[in-house]
Amino acid sequence: MRAADAGEFMSDAEHPTDDGVSSDDEFEPIQVFPEAEEMDLRPGADNCYKCSTCDTNCPVAEVDDEFPGPKFQGPEQWRLKRQDDHDIDDSVMKCSNCMRCDSACPSEVPLSQMHNTARGEYVDEHMNTLSREYIRNRILANYRRLAPLAAAFPRTANFVMGLSVTQWLGEKTLGITGEREFPEFATETFREWWTKRGGNATSKQRAQEARAERGGATDEAKRIAYFHGCYSNYNTPEVAKALVRVYEHFGYEVMVPEQSCSGTPMFANGMLEDARRAAETNVRELAAALEEGADIIASCSSCSMSIRQEYPELFDFEGTDDVAANTWDAVEYLRVHEDLEGELEGTSLEDESFAYHAPCHSRNQGLDGQTIEVLGAIDGIDAHDVGDSCSGISGTYGWKEENYETSMKIGEEMFEHMDDAPAETGLTECPTCSMQMEHGTGYEIKHTLEIIAAALVGTDLETDHDHQQAR
Repeated sequence: MRAADAGEFMSDAEHPTDDGVSSDDEFEPIQVFPEAEEMDLRPGADNCYKCSTCDTNCPVAEVDDEFPGPKFQGPEQWRLKRQDDHDIDDSVMKCSNCMRCDSACPSEVPLSQMHNTARGEYVDEHMNTLSREYIRNRILANYRRLAPLAAAFPRTANFVMGLSVTQWLGEKTLGITGEREFPEFATETFREWWTKRGGNATSKQRAQEARAERGGATDEAKRIAYFHGCYSNYNTPEVAKALVRVYEHFGYEVMVPEQSCSGTPMFANGMLEDARRAAETNVRELAAALEEGADIIASCSSCSMSIRQEYPELFDFEGTDDVAANTWDAVEYLRVHEDLEGELEGTSLEDESFAYHAPCHSRNQGLDGQTIEVLGAIDGIDAHDVGDSCSGISGTYGWKEENYETSMKIGEEMFEHMDDAPAETGLTECPTCSMQMEHGTGYEIKHTLEIIAAALVGTDLETDHDHQQAR
């Protein structure tokens, strides 16, 4: 079912998530900067009345007195820039791109769009491309380009990346904090597993079998195009496998189109040309999947946020709006189009409690309450919401040497709530939030889809070998 057919059964995000403004509204685009002809602001850009709600909701401003906050980074700086007497302030690079200011603003000012555009201009015009900061940021923003090399030799990569001298060198030469352990690469990527399993043909067969068991028409195809992102492919393929198993259980044929990074780390580091190239690939491939009758599903909250909101705000490729309007969070989609809670009723797992953190990018999509509600249907599972604080890592932000202490200060509230919760396992849908949760508490961290898959289909050894990290 396409987004337009979902009708009254929309999630709390009122999908498609955009800006609270109907796509049918006519408006005159407002330019951010005169020289940025292709980057127009959505309605509400000039509606700031300086209430400072965005500043009080900014996790960076809360712990860093030197950070001027999103109001300055957005509307105030934009207005100064329009007068042609003010350069982009370098503090824009301190914004973590958590995007909490977007949902906090009562006037729907497109703050994150302003920040992304300003960051891109600052990098293009004021950052030396030979500087350590630029090289470091370019590396962090383009994880998708480096990961295939490590994935080709995962055991070697994990050994080298795990050495204390590697972490020390990373901090001294590039400014990547040595306080964090690098994530391990899987011995088999998701896409390798997917190909060995038989790809789309196998998924189609299993979906037909599932529909037959449910008494449905086996020739009435339900399709999704899975945007797995970088981390679920190279580091946590168990999450991607869980999504495949869950959707096939509901009779969906899973397609796995070619794809690049969603662009989230590129936006956060002002690498807008890199993001444009990645988005162009993704829009082209995902638009083709839409033509085949598939909706787009993401298991990472930042990936779905990027495609839904940042793509149509910043790019104008053909098909961008259609792709954005038909992109869904994995759990959200099953709640809207299937009776996910009803399916989970009566299932049971061994008693386990989880400390659940809703990522900022999930909250921005109106999805922060869904995991607790869904998992409440499984006997034996007790999920505790650890509050609405930011984890602090915000993708690449917390990996930078100069931001590490700020990142940990932001995360303190979450760490305390996790410690207070009657659980010793964490739960979230964001890969980098999971890194921060594990780093700050030592807990094992799981993805919501892993719990749902275990409840609905158990462990299918024939198709879904348990992921083993390379040691």
